[in-house]
Amino acid sequence: MKRILVLGGSGFIGSHVCEKASQLKCRVTVPTRRRINAQPVQSLPWVDVIESDIHDEAALTHLVRGHDAVVNLVAILHGNATSFDHVHVALVQKLVRACQAAGVQRLVHISALGAAPDAPSMYQRSKAKGEAVLAASGLDHSALRPSVVFGATDKFLNMFARLQTVFPIMPLAGADTRFQPVWVQDVALAVIRLLERPGIIAGLPNPLPAPVLEACGPDVFTLRELVQLAGRLSGHARPVMALPPLLARWQARIMEVMPGEPLLSRDNLDSMQVDNVSTGVLPGLDALGITVSSLRAIGPTYLSPGGADAALAQRRLSGRL
Repeated sequence: MKRILVLGGSGFIGSHVCEKASQLKCRVTVPTRRRINAQPVQSLPWVDVIESDIHDEAALTHLVRGHDAVVNLVAILHGNATSFDHVHVALVQKLVRACQAAGVQRLVHISALGAAPDAPSMYQRSKAKGEAVLAASGLDHSALRPSVVFGATDKFLNMFARLQTVFPIMPLAGADTRFQPVWVQDVALAVIRLLERPGIIAGLPNPLPAPVLEACGPDVFTLRELVQLAGRLSGHARPVMALPPLLARWQARIMEVMPGEPLLSRDNLDSMQVDNVSTGVLPGLDALGITVSSLRAIGPTYLSPGGADAALAQRRLSGRL
């Protein structure tokens, strides 16, 4: 692939995808509503940032033209049925039509572990609808379903670490839900491998065993264990108090109406009704020749105060980088 359009390229996963593509000297286009939002990738060689509204189908079609492949990383974690449909379904429909009009066949799409038509949350169901749009498109596509993604600037473990610097006790909804965290670098590498196509990677099956793959790390943690790990590594471990379902629901309801992006929503709670771990049915990252990294090995590099990535993570989280 020589020219790649990356939707969501300025985000957490997207910036790592752009970095890896740039290292391979692929020309990468990153659209954004405001150029300032793409600061994490603007200085990368081979990356072009363009101000554009990707939800405008005419603008999206224009963006797709001239590229060899498209990567879609655009997603939201909070919202109502309409907003989830707008981002996870309608945008995919527009993108499929844009690719068909431009003659672009290759598309890599980031979905979510737990995506299913009968899933408990609107988020998961909308992700499944987006996958269904791709499956019916006739495009040469791959969908990657990651568990929770961790890394130096994540908004998951860093959030729990920060909260434990403030609160003497951590009231926690969904404490026993299991997750299989995957490193952002492994997810980004998977996207690049999928763009390269497995047939040119020595020793890998050709074609892929399925158009949908799961991206999970080597270890399974409960949410309680993840919060405790974030606290220990950051040096601010606090006791965790698991909330019963009714209190958890009220906590989420209150957080939904607080200013800013909510830390927790009722739809998040619905997602946590099912464990966020590999099904063992679909191929994983090993199908792409990737040996996944452990949270226990990577976490200290950015959660511990003396970790190599701790200062970088703090600057990025505070908006100074």
